[in-house]
Amino acid sequence: MTDRQSLYYWLALNRIPGVGAVIYRRLLERFETPEKVFRADPDSLSGVEGIRSNTAQAIVKFKKAEKIDRELDDLEKNQVKVLTSRDLGYPALLAQIHDPPPFLYYRGELSELTSQILAVVGSRMASAYGIRMTERLAGSLTKNGLAVVSGMARGIDTAAHYGALMARGKTIAVLGSGLDVVYPPENQKLFDQIVEQGLVFSEFPLGTLPERQNFPVRNRIISGMALGVVIVEATLKSGSLITARLALDQGREVFAVPGSIESFKSSGTHRLIKQGAKLVENAQDVLEELKWSVISENIQEVIEPPSPVITPAFSSQEKKIWDILLDEPVHVDHMVRQTEISIAPLLSILLEMEIKGWIKQLPGKYFVRAL
Repeated sequence: MTDRQSLYYWLALNRIPGVGAVIYRRLLERFETPEKVFRADPDSLSGVEGIRSNTAQAIVKFKKAEKIDRELDDLEKNQVKVLTSRDLGYPALLAQIHDPPPFLYYRGELSELTSQILAVVGSRMASAYGIRMTERLAGSLTKNGLAVVSGMARGIDTAAHYGALMARGKTIAVLGSGLDVVYPPENQKLFDQIVEQGLVFSEFPLGTLPERQNFPVRNRIISGMALGVVIVEATLKSGSLITARLALDQGREVFAVPGSIESFKSSGTHRLIKQGAKLVENAQDVLEELKWSVISENIQEVIEPPSPVITPAFSSQEKKIWDILLDEPVHVDHMVRQTEISIAPLLSILLEMEIKGWIKQLPGKYFVRAL
């Protein structure tokens, strides 16, 4: 969206120590473009609220840096483009938050941003119920013209993207890493599908690893570009509740899908409902709250409560596996250690249990009960 020379200064200003999203925005408000920021004198820079003297000096003393040129070359090599806050395609709602990212790295089609956007997020260690409901809800929402944004994390986020894609709807992923570092790695295929059919964003430079501190920062973008946030399965300590709080601070709607009162995975969503979040049984609940015209029919299907637990007739080895699969997905390596069944026969048993419909395999060799 921006020529290489101008983009150079956008990237360079982002690397100046002390220039975060808020200071970057204030500098643009005062000087219009990053290039003009670098041409400003120290007194003018110091007149910007929040600018420290060492930051002003770092801007004044900045010299052409080869690392910025290398970054521009890497972006071109990886087919990554940059959307600045001054470009027409920049999400209008995101621009209104307190600390909008000055620019976003992206792959995919910006036409996805022509739709109104709804965020769907939740637990990484989702239950089969949560995944099923998320796919259904995301599909219905996209069939009615909304784009679904999520974070491409394991569990609910992944289900939200797949639900939109399966309905041939629009979906947007916002990563907590550089666009050349797909996380979780088992979502590489999903990443490729979203690039092909949707849009992937990150405010982090190429090469940025998915470190823990990146995700709360990333979450403000997910909620910031959306009309509202739907939370599906969240514990009381879930990062999804941080997204819900961000959404409220940004003046967005917050929705929550109820789950079983016996499942700790729904304790966070139930608390949100008690605090005033809109309870969601189907897509129409969301559309009505947003005063959105219904396009697709058959969206009033109620989200069913988790089915009563049925105890199948297990063999002794199947019973060992079943007892390990409690309320969250379990990795196959953990099952090997806990059951003392070697990997080859264990995988055979798991496949048979999956065929019988007792369990479900999730990306990354995780398994969860399906009953």
